[in-house]
Amino acid sequence: MASLAQTPDLFDAARSLGVSISPSTPTIGAEISGLDLDRPLSSAEAELLRAAWLRFKVVFFRDQDISHESHVRLGALFGELEGHPVIPSVEGYPEILKIEGVEGVQLTAETLAPFQAYNKWHTDVTFRERPSIASILRARHLPPLGGDTMWADTAAAWAGLPQPVKDRIEGLEAEHDIVRSFGGRVTEEKRAQLARDFPPVRHPVVRSHPETGEKILYVNYTFTSRILGVSEEESDSLLRLLFDRIKVPEYQVRFRWTPNAIGIWDNRSTQHYAVGDYWPEYRALERVTVSGDIVTR
Repeated sequence: MASLAQTPDLFDAARSLGVSISPSTPTIGAEISGLDLDRPLSSAEAELLRAAWLRFKVVFFRDQDISHESHVRLGALFGELEGHPVIPSVEGYPEILKIEGVEGVQLTAETLAPFQAYNKWHTDVTFRERPSIASILRARHLPPLGGDTMWADTAAAWAGLPQPVKDRIEGLEAEHDIVRSFGGRVTEEKRAQLARDFPPVRHPVVRSHPETGEKILYVNYTFTSRILGVSEEESDSLLRLLFDRIKVPEYQVRFRWTPNAIGIWDNRSTQHYAVGDYWPEYRALERVTVSGDIVTR
């Protein structure tokens, strides 16, 4: 599958199946049409979908009014599904997370200002020893305007770093902590439970993608608390620089949701950001998350 993702044959394979792939930017993202995600995909269609996902890092579909069962089946094409310790799930479907507002926090008059000021760029659940490899997000209820999601190519972010910075950070590890993000939105009792259940974990600052071989910048503002093995001052300085690299527009794609649109992203080689610009309107999406493996250099 990876070989198909890395060659022009991907587009030939798509055409042979009656599928269209339209890249969204020169760097990241593509819209796909011609697949009905509410039915089981053939082996050739599933291989094509996975190859496009690897190549473009996030792929989008429009007008896919899929059932909950189809959503779970679609996620299972990428691996075993997992729940979340804080974000609630859809009743009767523990694999499907109910994403209301910004990363599970509904926007209100009280939460709007702090969340618009917060740097929400992140890779999902890097607080886990085995962070997820993929997420499949489906639009359910959208505001009339706003509520876009942005993705950044973290392989491009790594490639664009100055060589002295690459030399300094390659080989270092960083700590990722669930309390850094979710600790402020739960009770003290729940915060203590999260700290017990998910103690801080270490991941390489620069990882290798196990399927494409790309080097990837693997720190994010939401969960990465510090770089290990350096002074606190240098850790803070390096993290500010690395977090800012994700904000470079040339590494990004911005997706405007439409009813029943779906986004599927490679959680190993992207970060994403839910834009909180639609209050007092309401936004709700549903997500399945695919379990991952140990992060390696």
